[in-house]
Amino acid sequence: MSFDRLSSLEAQPTTMRRDDDPQYRDDPGFDHLAESLSDQIFSLTSNTTRLSSQIALLGTKRDTERVRERVHKLLEETRAGFKEAGEGLKKIQTWEDVNPSQKWTQQKLSSEFKANLDEFQTVQRRALEKQRASAVAARTAIEDGEHPSGDADVQLQEQQLLEQPRLANQGEVDFQETLIIEREEEIRNIEQSVGELNELFRDVAHIVGEQGGQLDIISENVQNVTQDTRGANVELRSASRYQKNARNKACCLFVILAVILLIIVLAIVLG
Repeated sequence: MSFDRLSSLEAQPTTMRRDDDPQYRDDPGFDHLAESLSDQIFSLTSNTTRLSSQIALLGTKRDTERVRERVHKLLEETRAGFKEAGEGLKKIQTWEDVNPSQKWTQQKLSSEFKANLDEFQTVQRRALEKQRASAVAARTAIEDGEHPSGDADVQLQEQQLLEQPRLANQGEVDFQETLIIEREEEIRNIEQSVGELNELFRDVAHIVGEQGGQLDIISENVQNVTQDTRGANVELRSASRYQKNARNKACCLFVILAVILLIIVLAIVLG
């Protein structure tokens, strides 16, 4: 291939080649789904962070009924969000005719989702441990005829008990029993959620594992293309130098021949 031909190929507009190559065609459906999943994962990350900070308050002096309501709400909202995002992730993983760039997007979304789901499961287990400890302490206090501590309402009742007989009346006991039942119900909900999300975690881990092999191949191909491109660039520069040297030698030879021809002509004329 001549250098003029090579220059003409390099000068062709990139958009023309991308339109002709299916690898670079736009896919609005894929892009929209990928963007939506990215936003969902970001929201889930924020929820998990807020949830972790609220769970840290359980069992402390700052533990109130409002804190427990926020924990419950965040748990429910984040669980539903992970299930919805999981369905979207499975859909994007089975997208047909994806190009290398889209495969990288699939892997990135899968890895981020898996990492966030793992973090949420850890936070859920921490909440489960706190709820169990609180329920056990409350049950023990009821059996001992005392009021459990931890909530602001319970602490208020303890102050009232200082001015009343030590024995709690039946209404207060029923109230504490209701709180314990609610906490035990929340414990069952968390346990069920952990199990359901474990299945989703295994599915995503399997997808990430399958993609890992494909991406290794893509990465190797990219590296090979990069090395080939660098080698071609070196060869083109070498060829350019050789062509320049050849031109210089041709010019020198032409000058020498011209001088010899001039000497011969002068010799003939003068002779």
